[in-house]
Amino acid sequence: MGACMPQLLLNCDMGESFGAWRMGLDDQVMPWIDCASIACGYHAGDPGCMRRTVALAAAHGVRIGAHPGYPDLQGFGRRSMACSPAEVEDMLLYQIGALQAICRAEGCEVSYVKPHGALYNDMLAQPPLLEAVLRAVRLAAPGAPLMLLAGAGNPGHQALAAAAGVPLWLEGFADRAYAADGALLPRSQPGAVYHDPERILAQALQLARGEPISTNGGQSLQLQIDSLCVHGDNPESAAVIRRLRQALQGL
Repeated sequence: MGACMPQLLLNCDMGESFGAWRMGLDDQVMPWIDCASIACGYHAGDPGCMRRTVALAAAHGVRIGAHPGYPDLQGFGRRSMACSPAEVEDMLLYQIGALQAICRAEGCEVSYVKPHGALYNDMLAQPPLLEAVLRAVRLAAPGAPLMLLAGAGNPGHQALAAAAGVPLWLEGFADRAYAADGALLPRSQPGAVYHDPERILAQALQLARGEPISTNGGQSLQLQIDSLCVHGDNPESAAVIRRLRQALQGL
């Protein structure tokens, strides 16, 4: 696994409301998770939402992660953008720095960084972008781990992270379908997001136990993870989080 932790950490993407537009079930989900990945205003979120979410996380003793993305409110950060590594580094410094300031105002700090959406996928496919992300994490949140997808290609990612001096947390997804190569099935494809609570719970427990899961094509996929993501904007996922927390405590 990545940076040493006492147990598997349950994480959720949060703070993704913007102005009068509301997204996610943060109040219901926060009591049951270990880590809250909070949007930093580029793909979602705004300063008020960021501060409310930080305060909610702090009240429940939840670790706070920066969840930076491309500057794409209209596309919710799920569209790739032709940004240079220098531009990616600058936009992450901006977003992580903003959340860090809000955390300090609430008496806490950014504990890890998890890029969002298309940026999360692009950095895995493009080493120069990953190097830019690693530089930004090291500068804006020294000592904080970078959370990225467990699966194919991680030996190369580990080497880049080690060279940058940034720990890694490898992440699995309870409510997403996987392709045979360990990548997440694109959301544009049918079945990419699970909506059956029993299926979500079953895959979560398989990942937590280190057991193989089934890919979208029926292959067997083995992943070693440090953290397990359940999406708070998926009502079926949010409904199963309490059951999942109780099940994880029994492992």
